[in-house]
Amino acid sequence: MRTIFLLFVLAALTLTAQPAPQQDQPPGSLAPYLPTPDSVVDRMLQAGKLQPGETMFDLGSGDGRIVIAAAKKYKANAIGVELDDGLVAKSKAKIFALGLDKTARIIRGDLLEQDYSSADLVTVYLWPEANEKVARLLEQQLKKGARVVAHDFPLGKWTPSATITIPDDGTGRSHTLYVYIR
Repeated sequence: MRTIFLLFVLAALTLTAQPAPQQDQPPGSLAPYLPTPDSVVDRMLQAGKLQPGETMFDLGSGDGRIVIAAAKKYKANAIGVELDDGLVAKSKAKIFALGLDKTARIIRGDLLEQDYSSADLVTVYLWPEANEKVARLLEQQLKKGARVVAHDFPLGKWTPSATITIPDDGTGRSHTLYVYIR
């Protein structure tokens, strides 16, 4: 009996001593999943001057929080583009549970292969190298007057019309928003 108990303890210790598996990013990912704090989400949509009925895209939409806020609070036609299947499923489930499926949706796909010509506002929270790629794409596709709000990293070589510093997101972390108008 004691031998069985020791084997059980040894097995339990072996299992708990293993490092947790790393969450792999999908191939082609342009940034890790790092959720935008809710306090920053609202500031991004305010900075982008999102209006009811406008079309907005969130590139690398993660858990859908920006898309959901845009549809719920701003009454916008909100679209997220996300590569990770798990995050797409999570976002879609939350959108459906909130009854926002008429005004909010998530596209599962590569954000560099989408058409943003209908966008009034685009939000991004990607690495600088990814923002350079996105800038080239948006330069070709965005209509005159469309706005872009980039979180923490500027959009390639574009010149922002405004830079907003958020000194504390409620957790002590500061953020910078770069606002652009085409």
